[in-house]
Amino acid sequence: MPIIKYVAWLLGWLMNGIYIVLDKIGTPNIGMCIIIFTIILYVALTPIQVKQQKSSKVMSMIQPELTKLQEKYKGKTDQASQQKMNEEMMALYSQYGVSPTGSCLPLLIQMVILFALYQVILYIPGYVSGIKNIFSGLAANITGTSGYSDTLTQFISDNKIRLSGSGDMTQNRVIDLLYMLKPTQWASLKGLFPALTDQITSTAAQAEQINSFIGINITETPWDAIRGGFSGLVSGQGIYNLLLLIVGIGIPVLAWFTQWINVKLMPQQATAGSNDQTSRSMSAMNNIMPLFSAFICFTLNMGIGIYWIVGAVVRGIQQIIINRSMKIDPEAMKKQADEKRQKKEQKQKNYVENVTQGARTNVRKIRSSASETGYVDSSAFYKRAGEVSPDSLTAKANMVLALDEKKETERKEKRQKAAQRREARRNADQSVKTSVDQNNASSDDKTAEVKENAANGEDTSAKDTEADQ
Repeated sequence: MPIIKYVAWLLGWLMNGIYIVLDKIGTPNIGMCIIIFTIILYVALTPIQVKQQKSSKVMSMIQPELTKLQEKYKGKTDQASQQKMNEEMMALYSQYGVSPTGSCLPLLIQMVILFALYQVILYIPGYVSGIKNIFSGLAANITGTSGYSDTLTQFISDNKIRLSGSGDMTQNRVIDLLYMLKPTQWASLKGLFPALTDQITSTAAQAEQINSFIGINITETPWDAIRGGFSGLVSGQGIYNLLLLIVGIGIPVLAWFTQWINVKLMPQQATAGSNDQTSRSMSAMNNIMPLFSAFICFTLNMGIGIYWIVGAVVRGIQQIIINRSMKIDPEAMKKQADEKRQKKEQKQKNYVENVTQGARTNVRKIRSSASETGYVDSSAFYKRAGEVSPDSLTAKANMVLALDEKKETERKEKRQKAAQRREARRNADQSVKTSVDQNNASSDDKTAEVKENAANGEDTSAKDTEADQ
């Protein structure tokens, strides 16, 4: 994901600066670097943390009113009722000037930072130049050895090392691999490249120095520490292995505990009862997150665990300070939200008035030009109007004027078509009437002719009868 790549670059730049400072004062240690980095990062994120806390507090405060709305529309599943409920809920949010998704952005930012930081801590040599220089010489000699790629590929497979990317074993990938090696794996590497034994020993010692923190190697996972410590205790190898076992168990436990404290310190929303699906979901999430933290810190290297624990401690301190200092006044929030809404409405009103005034000004210019010249060269006018900036008020006014003219033209065309249809109907009705009149006249003529012929026939018959007599 591109955004994680850019965030990782920024975090890597910050960590590189911290490491340079630690190196200059004689303590080049990755564990200390991660702790200082975490503190600086969360102090920088304090404004976002405050916003998230405020949003959570307000949501907790208005939760009873939201519950009343839900009860009001309980059992009403038709679309109109659901839409009305949503409208009333949004009106309630607007009344207090809060968004229902107000706390999502800080969480999203923290997740992006976490994923980016995972890349930085897992592949520190790619971001911290001082650490890269420690492994560069050995990596160059390894890549200069015949058949090194197949040898390292088999080595990675045998030791189940998770190395990102695929393809050729370039020098940078070899550097990443060397940084990820655990103390026991350095010994195996000597057997693969016997000609480089002295250099491997020297590089391993430097890697141990920068990765050693309170007696543990942060490139290892807590599970590695637990296994190593338990094996050492079984074989009777003293206190160090007991410390290793305690640290291996302690990091996931501390990750769970500090995250659990964070959840308890956060404002909890009031719930309507056990049937509230939202509250049940939030409760389940609050229970799962601490366990998820423990799982993450148990399976990844201890550098991630150090970041997670220190970050949780810093967040906990921030939450305590915020909870004590932040006072929420509902009436003040309503007043502030109302003022903000009025300013927004006034801004929209001014915008409409400015656009309308601009349109009227342009219309007056057109009419003035028409009175002076007797005609309006509209093509020239619009050509000049088109030369203005698309975002200017003049351009928007011209758009309004053009839209009005277009609508007026459409209305004229509709009126003309309607008049044509009425004229066509009148012509059709007249034609039908004329045809009917003609048919009636022709029928009357034929009737008269038949009657006349009948009369003539009777006269002839009478004359013939008289002649016979």
